[in-house]
Amino acid sequence: MLVKMDFDEFDDELRSMQEIMESEEISLNENDLMAPLRLLDLKRGVLVEVGTSVKECVEKMTARHIGCVLVVKGRKLKGIFTERDVLLKIAGEKIDLAKAKVDDFMTPNPKTLTIDDSIGSALRLMNQGGYRHIPVVNKKGEPLTVISVRGLIDYIVEFFPQDVLNLPPHPIRIGTNNREGG
Repeated sequence: MLVKMDFDEFDDELRSMQEIMESEEISLNENDLMAPLRLLDLKRGVLVEVGTSVKECVEKMTARHIGCVLVVKGRKLKGIFTERDVLLKIAGEKIDLAKAKVDDFMTPNPKTLTIDDSIGSALRLMNQGGYRHIPVVNKKGEPLTVISVRGLIDYIVEFFPQDVLNLPPHPIRIGTNNREGG
């Protein structure tokens, strides 16, 4: 069933949402972005050893609903293997995932942060590098966790709970039964 869209109604809705957003006072400030990463709800990173099969890595990512694994040799970070690596380097290729090694598809020597780096630093690094995941390491270079775009968005959304929870439904989505992405 096709839903006829009234563009005037759509424009009015967008204008209304923009007015609401502009009239609200923003509670996120510079100090909040200077807070250390340790304040985020961080979970232990999922580690795999160099030489692990791509199949095992993808299975771990799928089972834990995560977007990456950290590749280590002993306790030292050697790379990061992400869902983006799967899509851009593996999908559509004739590769035996059980035999292929993560070493051949990971991003070696990724940029890292420490637990004491600021949330703003993580945002800046993600923005400049186009990263969705950044490993967090200790002073010895041993991986602790991963900062994700999702984790940073969750942190920022906490400052705008009413704004986010009370947004009106998007007019285009009314009556749509098919999911097409995120």
